[in-house]
Amino acid sequence: MTSSLERLSGAGKPLAAEAPDDAEIAGLLRSGHARLIDARNTSLSLESRFDLAYNAAHAFCLAALRRHGYRPRHRYIVFQVLPQTLGLGPEVWRVLAKAHDQRNLAEYEGHVEVEPRFVTDLIGACEIVSSTIQASNPSPDAA
Repeated sequence: MTSSLERLSGAGKPLAAEAPDDAEIAGLLRSGHARLIDARNTSLSLESRFDLAYNAAHAFCLAALRRHGYRPRHRYIVFQVLPQTLGLGPEVWRVLAKAHDQRNLAEYEGHVEVEPRFVTDLIGACEIVSSTIQASNPSPDAA
């Protein structure tokens, strides 16, 4: 039986099959944890905290996808496949999808307008992803 991730991989599809690389995954997890710690720092600007939390979430989600043996062709797909990679539902990936849209507005149109409540929600979603990926395959590098 073909998995949903397999159906998304191949020529012209959003995923490419690629063997997991433990060093890459460990690096993504370290990066995610460092950024998540910094995102919690309320002395930083709201925009910085948003950027840190978004990039932490992306690193964690990418690590989860890489563990499954796939590489994304587009940034957004790592959030869309959270149900398959970590078993997380819409209460998490919808927050991350909204963050991705806001990140694109900031990056490509210079429009940065984040609300404190949304940054709090984004950090919360990132924490769920972090704890779920750590619980799914705990290792000393994931701490």
